[in-house]
Amino acid sequence: MTVRKPVLSGRTAVVTGAARGLGKALAQELAARGVRVALLGLEEEALARTVGELPTASHHWHVDTTDEAGMSRVADEVGRRLGPVSIVVANAGVAEAGPFIGSDADTWRRVIEVNLVGSAVTARSFLPHLLETRGHYLQIASLAAIGAVPMMSAYCASKAGAESFSQSLRAELLPRGVSVGIAYLNWIDTDMIRDADRYPVMRELRAQLPPPVRGSRPAEYVARRVVTAVERRAPSVYVPAWLRGAQVVRAGLPGLVARTARRGLTRSQFTATGMLGAGGRAAETKGPSQS
Repeated sequence: MTVRKPVLSGRTAVVTGAARGLGKALAQELAARGVRVALLGLEEEALARTVGELPTASHHWHVDTTDEAGMSRVADEVGRRLGPVSIVVANAGVAEAGPFIGSDADTWRRVIEVNLVGSAVTARSFLPHLLETRGHYLQIASLAAIGAVPMMSAYCASKAGAESFSQSLRAELLPRGVSVGIAYLNWIDTDMIRDADRYPVMRELRAQLPPPVRGSRPAEYVARRVVTAVERRAPSVYVPAWLRGAQVVRAGLPGLVARTARRGLTRSQFTATGMLGAGGRAAETKGPSQS
């Protein structure tokens, strides 16, 4: 029997948006591989419950990833409590759906702030650690970064921006020994996606997608694939693996999406969903940054 080499054991990792869904699964998978995990997020009780279940000496911080001062303070506290950070997973993300015309400007802006600005603040706060440890930064992205869809303009723009930010950061940091990866993910079975299915706009949007693209995968499965990519310091990871093919046909996707939308989405009137899932509702306004 082949025994897995404990590549990450004894290291310290940061996971943002770790209260539930993929973030929680990533924290659990990292801890199962011997990593001390700093769980960051806005739902303090959920964070505390997850920390209590982890097998390693981990800790949680109640902080908004868009709060520059709060994140800087947390980065210092993580270093003192858990040691220098060598892995950062920028996972915190929210979504809303509905027509851009008539959309709530504050909600639209908040999606951009959390998904894009929050990732940049996370990187800025923990880069001193990663430069010291020659560590790895992983940006959680989405198929939406490759091919934008209608009715999710803020989410698609934010994920495309996060992808470009990470690619720029990769080229900048590679000479300094810090690797940067991007995780391209499809639908994941989380409360955010289950909540999304309650809304006509999201049900119709998924119905217009090709059958392989509609399916969801368990967060635990996705987390295993993503953490294995972290072990390898991979520049990219695609879950499911066929998503890699979307990069090959990327230039043709806007036209395909437009033709599909013309046949389906424009026939109905849709209303905005607001922030999706409990995590999204927690992020509707900036949360406290105290630990």
